[in-house]
Amino acid sequence: MELIEITQQFPEQRLEDIEAAVKEEVGVHLQEQQFPAGSRIAITAGSRGIYGIDRMLAYTVETVKQFGCVPFLVPAMGSHGGATAEGQRSVLEHLGITEETSGAEILSSMEVAHVADTANGIPAYMDKNAYQADGIIAINRIKAHTAFRGSVESGLSKMVAIGLGKIKGAAFIHSHGSLQMEGNIKDICRTCLEKAPPIMGIGIVENAFDQTAIIEAVRKEQWFEEEAELLKLSKQLMPSLPVKELDVLIVEEMGKNYSGTGMDPNIIGRWRIDGVPEPVSPVIRRIAALELSKESFGNAQGVGLVDFITQALFDTIDRHTTYTNALTSTYLRRAMIPFIYETEQKAVETALNSLSAEDTDTLKYIQVPNTLHLHRLYVSPAVLQEMESQRLSFDTGEHFTLSFTDEGRLSRRLLRP
Repeated sequence: MELIEITQQFPEQRLEDIEAAVKEEVGVHLQEQQFPAGSRIAITAGSRGIYGIDRMLAYTVETVKQFGCVPFLVPAMGSHGGATAEGQRSVLEHLGITEETSGAEILSSMEVAHVADTANGIPAYMDKNAYQADGIIAINRIKAHTAFRGSVESGLSKMVAIGLGKIKGAAFIHSHGSLQMEGNIKDICRTCLEKAPPIMGIGIVENAFDQTAIIEAVRKEQWFEEEAELLKLSKQLMPSLPVKELDVLIVEEMGKNYSGTGMDPNIIGRWRIDGVPEPVSPVIRRIAALELSKESFGNAQGVGLVDFITQALFDTIDRHTTYTNALTSTYLRRAMIPFIYETEQKAVETALNSLSAEDTDTLKYIQVPNTLHLHRLYVSPAVLQEMESQRLSFDTGEHFTLSFTDEGRLSRRLLRP
């Protein structure tokens, strides 16, 4: 099969001075709150691989200290890290977030406080260390969620309701299903904003190249409205595949550092949630994933979204971590194991042959490094032809033939050439 390297053109909005933006946004809030000297301020640290998050947390810590307060970090990641205090601290360490790099103590615990019941009778839980602080700064990337649609999805509200809620809060929200998730997240977050220590949010929006585009403070008085506006901007900047219908998608590497679901369902068009209709587009007939990223630490949540995987990927799965994540989310199908093949060659060729196409050159085939970085792709002539007919903005590179090494690995890769 012939393939062509292409480079998609996406909006390149980018924030040049991250340090200045963080310090300004955090400083404005602290000045408004006028915390007494010595006040303890909890700063959330999530499990996502956000660009520059270690530096952003360090800048936040520095700013809090400048106002005479005492900052500390709390892991805010629901059930991730195997739902243990040690596991969550380890996740932060692998993201480059330590007491040394941040300049603040990390208080990792799975113990939660019952903040209050919401107006709808739902219990709101919060990390006990954060709840006992004088103030809380929630920091998170704002983007489309992988299981529901709403005015707020993955971002600050979720960080407060699920991240700070630890496994107890996360399990309760997920147990009601994705159709009620937005309402429950907002309900619990609203209660925390009213009943917990003063909370401010720092919303991060990234562009299609995984770079910081926007950093903006969100105040509790306009919390949901301001987060909703940032979500709209995020969706305008997010990457996408160049065509809406595809025969085969090859994902070189999946993992939690690319999406909470290993592969972004918004990109591949698969929810795999009982009772929830699949997206109308994109439609992809076969998907193969070849490797699990080291940054996932064995968490293969989302592996059930694909049809074929390699033995190498399967061998890196930590079942305990993966199962804990899947059971907490209640999306069990997303962790079910697909067909396993000894080599990348077997997985890719099986994906192609399973379609019973007489001429593979007519198939719409795309190879991506992962579902987060989509500016450089390998595409088949059929995809290129459709892109040209739609007059999409892209540049073309080298033409080559799909091939494999003697060990059965892809000869050409985007992620690790």
